[in-house]
Amino acid sequence: MKEGKRNIIEKIENKIIKEKILFFDLDGTLVETNHANFLAYNKAINTILNKNIRYNPDERFTRKKLRTTFPYMTKAQLNNIIEIKEKFYKDFLSKTKLNQKVYNLLNKYSKTNKTILVTNCRKNRALMILQHYNLEKKFEKLFFRQIDKNKKVNKFKKTISYLDIIPQNIIVFDNNQSEISDAIDAGIPQENIIIIDKIGGLVF
Repeated sequence: MKEGKRNIIEKIENKIIKEKILFFDLDGTLVETNHANFLAYNKAINTILNKNIRYNPDERFTRKKLRTTFPYMTKAQLNNIIEIKEKFYKDFLSKTKLNQKVYNLLNKYSKTNKTILVTNCRKNRALMILQHYNLEKKFEKLFFRQIDKNKKVNKFKKTISYLDIIPQNIIVFDNNQSEISDAIDAGIPQENIIIIDKIGGLVF
């Protein structure tokens, strides 16, 4: 391991004392899922619209991107694509990839600390991925995407409230900048947030 990478791991591990609770995101953090997500969307789009989309490894294909790519879609077509995309996802689990650096930390500290999955991934797909990599038993609790009146819920605030824990005792592993902002808004110290970069590295 290069010196810089070793130092980052050491700094992270020095922070993980016994009372710390570890929050792990799923997509792009614990497991790289962009390619599988794209393939499932593409198959669904081809099924409903008889069209194909082009893969961009630097950008996650989302519902928002779906709407802007095919603005002429009816609401029924949009809903059908989203629904069958979730069903097709299982066909592409082999295209996902476990982030070994993050997994190693999860595997180590799941034995000594509370480890919680806090993801905006929908429950069925998240469970599919967790089962594929045999990860369910590594977590004490699992928290999935929640919607309140068509608005995304701050996953950190919701989890902190449910577990009745102190934000200062949480260490977060996440890759999404908007969710990192949500973590800070929930009272989690910025120095307790470990950012996962595009190539699966740890940024501290």
